[in-house]
Amino acid sequence: MWWTRRRSNVFSAALALVTLASLTACGDDAAEPAAGNAYGTLEPGVLKVAVQPYMPYTAVRGEDLVGIDSEILQAVAKKLGLRLEPQVTDFSGMLGNVQARRVDISIGGIAWSKERQAQGLFTDPPYYSPPAMAVHGDQSYSTVRDLAGLPLGTVTGYVWVKSIQAIPGAKLHAYPDANGVFNDLSAGRIKVGFLDPLLIIYTQQKRPDMRFSTRYLTAPTDAEVKENASYEYLRPYMTSFYIPKQEPRLEQAVSKEIRQMYAGGELAALVKKYGGDPEQFLKPSPWMAGQRRGVDRPADWQPPTV
Repeated sequence: MWWTRRRSNVFSAALALVTLASLTACGDDAAEPAAGNAYGTLEPGVLKVAVQPYMPYTAVRGEDLVGIDSEILQAVAKKLGLRLEPQVTDFSGMLGNVQARRVDISIGGIAWSKERQAQGLFTDPPYYSPPAMAVHGDQSYSTVRDLAGLPLGTVTGYVWVKSIQAIPGAKLHAYPDANGVFNDLSAGRIKVGFLDPLLIIYTQQKRPDMRFSTRYLTAPTDAEVKENASYEYLRPYMTSFYIPKQEPRLEQAVSKEIRQMYAGGELAALVKKYGGDPEQFLKPSPWMAGQRRGVDRPADWQPPTV
């Protein structure tokens, strides 16, 4: 089981640097794209994709990519006339292979951050990741205040560990993988589990016998986050596809197609296919534009939306 894509920024930056160093130590010269390559990919007409199996986001079955991120990229690649060539790795490899330019793109719920964008390019968000909770039985919790004093679970190393520790009176239960969260949630030993949203929905559909439901947390306000920085991880965040710095034409082309998929309804259909609510996954939060303006987007940039 791999680390959540929503790692803390400090940890993400450190891991990315270590990964980059280890990759470049094996060879200092990354491959250069051929002349006349429309998108600057490593091989003309081919899009080398780094993924880690993590359904329902990404997986490789035979020679095919599956999962919501995979289907989005397949639609984009078809419009751009590119053939996908998947490479299976772990999460640090997804980041490091882009930063070392061993692949053209990484996909799979990767969270945008200032640290990561300093070493690569991010597309416009193909969807947003809301703060979903796996809730025991049919209980209803909607705010951070509702969670006070409850036994709450997540995976060791996930950023929600800090968030849970910051909730007044909450009792943290940390597990080596998501299976532990779901098992204790089903048994009632914890009341709420914090995991990636589509994973919660996917598991709920596959295992109705586990008796948990999916709820969305009302995002903490700016004032609450200012008072307690750990609450930042209880808010929605931007996912993006990650591309090497040397391939800006590819980033621009992919971002353009993503926006067209918002407008044409394809993204709404895919989110629904994988059990998500387009109102939760395809509408940006008010603060998101400001996170990227002047960093890797112009001052008038607006996040895509339905």
